[in-house]
Amino acid sequence: MEKIVSVIFKVESEGYQAMTELRRSPVTEAFVVSQAALVKKEKDRVITLDSFDTGMETRNDTAAGTLIGSLVGILGGPFGMLLGSSLGALTGSAIDTGDAARSASLIEKVTEQLVDGEVVLIALEQEAVEGAAQHMLSKFNVSIVEEDAAEVEEEIEEAIKAQKEMEREARAKLRETRKADRKQKIEENRTKLKADFETFKAKFKK
Repeated sequence: MEKIVSVIFKVESEGYQAMTELRRSPVTEAFVVSQAALVKKEKDRVITLDSFDTGMETRNDTAAGTLIGSLVGILGGPFGMLLGSSLGALTGSAIDTGDAARSASLIEKVTEQLVDGEVVLIALEQEAVEGAAQHMLSKFNVSIVEEDAAEVEEEIEEAIKAQKEMEREARAKLRETRKADRKQKIEENRTKLKADFETFKAKFKK
């Protein structure tokens, strides 16, 4: 089964070590890793520290060209930051906390857990032995989340659509604000010009 594995490290150096091990041996009898990225949350920003792509073709229609690249883009964007404070925001469902935790997307789970200073390794993998990748990574001080890659891809596509809608609404609001500011400025200019003429005319009445 193809999975997206997200591994949150408490110790940054361990994240680099795990990334190095995966890059060195992406193909084993137990699992195959085709794409991976190591990212860090720093001052509410998600930055990419390292990444690799074996070049193996994977079916996806994501905007960034790779499944992991698109996922990292969402995590580091405004939509990912919004989800970090609101489980259930992706689906918009009115469900209780227990249901929300069970139905939360991988994007929500990672953004909810990732805090400033921590790093996360995100990999697209196929397992021949169930739990093989988790077993390899469990030697580190980590929190591991994994989801069906096909489901995550669909979540990413929906998140991209939602993010574009957020950006469209933000641009529209900005245009309205600018329009209102411009209208106010025009009225101020009109008032000033009128006052200048009144002052000028008053000089000739004396």
